[in-house]
Amino acid sequence: MEFVDYYKILGVDKAASEDDIKKAYRKLARKLHPDLNPNDKEANKKFQQVNEANEVLSDTEKRKKYDQYGKDWQHADQFDQQRQQRQQQQRPGGQQFADQGEGDFSSFFDSLFGNGGSKSRQTKYRGQDYNSELQLTLVEALETHQQTITVNGKNLRITIPAGIETGQIIKLKGHGAPGVNGGPGGDLFITFVIASNPHFKRTGNDLYTNASIDLYTALLGGETTIDTLTGKVKLKVSPETQHGTKIRLKGKGFPIYKKEGEFGDLYVTYEVKLPTNLTDKQKELVKELQELK
Repeated sequence: MEFVDYYKILGVDKAASEDDIKKAYRKLARKLHPDLNPNDKEANKKFQQVNEANEVLSDTEKRKKYDQYGKDWQHADQFDQQRQQRQQQQRPGGQQFADQGEGDFSSFFDSLFGNGGSKSRQTKYRGQDYNSELQLTLVEALETHQQTITVNGKNLRITIPAGIETGQIIKLKGHGAPGVNGGPGGDLFITFVIASNPHFKRTGNDLYTNASIDLYTALLGGETTIDTLTGKVKLKVSPETQHGTKIRLKGKGFPIYKKEGEFGDLYVTYEVKLPTNLTDKQKELVKELQELK
């Protein structure tokens, strides 16, 4: 296995902080996301490398092993265990295993994972798990749909259930790093991030939005049409509706995760807009109304 410089892939220094790594990853992930580069195989390959680098460097323990063992970091635990065992046994000529030196692990790993006898070759090890983020818009999270992601250089089509929330994780079994010596592959864990929407705020399964109505409709009542995530809806406005009045549209919110046919509610807050550029006649009428009050 060739050494892969995860720091170079993310474009950060080896002394980079966790926050620096997170910022670098998110910037590159947005730039190289397969949805933005559907026909660019090189971008898809780099996107996979960026995810792999982030999966290692964002985890304190994995990063520590990577910094110490380089390309063999995934087998650090086995190395430590075997080293402790061999330190208790003298090799031919009285030389201790520890005499190999702290930085030279290649020969040891070769013997442990493939070139050191039949017993070692038969030892199978599970592959490393991968962690990745997948960003969705609020509209995309509204309906069950499929997306194609790139894992280990291959395109994988996954189904995303309606109503998924930020922070939810799904596991794709066997789609992590390949196993060693024929061992099972690791798993891929995908964490979803739902982008904020300029017109709708989501809280759980409920949605919140604002709707503007003019002064005359607020005073006298009438109708107004608002936008929802699934289309336009006509609402009846009661007379003397105050600024900030909130109404609930039952079942017009977000679909409830894995509960087909069940939805949250949509809450609409009215914003009364005062008229501007009044004519002289309109000003006189407002004064008359003021005097009547």
